[in-house]
Amino acid sequence: MSIIKGLHAKLIAENVKSAMQRREYSFFESGAFNVNIVGIRASSSTSNLFDDTILLIYRNRKKEWEVMSSLATTDPGEKYLLEPLNKEGAVILVPDQYTGTYRIDIHARNNSKFSHEALCQRAGKVKVWRDKNRDIILDHDEDNVDSGSFGVNIHRAKSSGEADYVGAYSAGCQVFKNSTDYKLFMDVVRRSSAIYGNSFTYTLLEEKDFED
Repeated sequence: MSIIKGLHAKLIAENVKSAMQRREYSFFESGAFNVNIVGIRASSSTSNLFDDTILLIYRNRKKEWEVMSSLATTDPGEKYLLEPLNKEGAVILVPDQYTGTYRIDIHARNNSKFSHEALCQRAGKVKVWRDKNRDIILDHDEDNVDSGSFGVNIHRAKSSGEADYVGAYSAGCQVFKNSTDYKLFMDVVRRSSAIYGNSFTYTLLEEKDFED
């Protein structure tokens, strides 16, 4: 992943800002490294693919726009669709803006093999769809919405390189495919935290939010 700069970055920022404003979401544009963390979910209902995008949009020290764009999943992998951690079914994050809900903390703290620094859902509730039927199709059933603290974190898959499939890397978390992308992402997030404090907003959009 390269950092997008110049006119291209400005156009992406304006496009995302417009999509967010149509939903009356906040868009952060004052001050350097005041980050917008934005997931964009693909329209496909096929599971186990890193077919979504996470954008990190911010102004640099010169107040010029920069954008990081990374392949990710915003959905659970097949393992947890078939074998959910909760009897009510796997969680799929509902598109919304989750203001101040995330903090830098340790993901999978009790699992030494996979624990690492991440953006963790520590400061507020999120809304999720419960996928109850234990198949590999992602279901967005408005009758099965739940709200609470489910540990829907933002983290990486493999510790180095990139994962081919989601598998067990996500039980509903927002997960980066590539570890180098994730490192660059966290570098900027930590820089933002030093200026604005350890509180982050995550906005999940859908591809259709960008359709005319």
